[in-house]
Amino acid sequence: MPSTPQPSPYAVLEGKLAYVFRDASLCECALTHKSWTNESQEAARTDNERLEFLGDAVLSLVTSDLLMRRFPEQPEGDLSKSRAAIVNELGLARVAETLLLGQWIFLGRGEEQAGGRQKRSLLANAFEALMGAVYLDGGFSAAFEVTERLFMPILAELHSATSKDYKSRLQELSQARLQMAPLYTVLSEQGPDHAKTFEVAILIGEKEYGRAFGRSKKEAQQNAAERALVIMEGQ
Repeated sequence: MPSTPQPSPYAVLEGKLAYVFRDASLCECALTHKSWTNESQEAARTDNERLEFLGDAVLSLVTSDLLMRRFPEQPEGDLSKSRAAIVNELGLARVAETLLLGQWIFLGRGEEQAGGRQKRSLLANAFEALMGAVYLDGGFSAAFEVTERLFMPILAELHSATSKDYKSRLQELSQARLQMAPLYTVLSEQGPDHAKTFEVAILIGEKEYGRAFGRSKKEAQQNAAERALVIMEGQ
């Protein structure tokens, strides 16, 4: 009598990804933090850092392609800023949270006790590793489809945001959702008087929503507001 195929231990996560791994060990590796391998006796298991390196490149390429298709008239500089606003630690952690990725990660006891499952950096790294695993398991087309599906809501909101002044749009959105206005804080000024660079952060309440550089305070504020919009509108 033939044996019944065993369900994947990652079936729920695969359902959220809309992708089923042929090689479950790739998924397992992507979810393995180095703190787990440092404490585990399972010598055959490696951590996710190499997959994270690969996934970072995959996400950069896919989001670049998606942005060029969605914004055919935008110059390179604007496309680069849009990509940076999406593929950063906070943006990737937000997508990871939609997958409930934290509950799947293999962590060492110390990292677990330190709240590792909620750490933005850890979630972002695990998500990059997962996209690297999808690429190795199913090729570029699979990685493209999964990334496009997960990032489409953010891209759609980004498209809407570009039609208006970023600061004005953020003001409207923060007032409507949080009943608070954004506070712009200059973090640093660098360079000579004739070629200064400003770094500005945005706080809404006690939470930081974005920071960016600009050649003037106004430009830095607009760049920071653009990043904050991607985060807020993706929530």
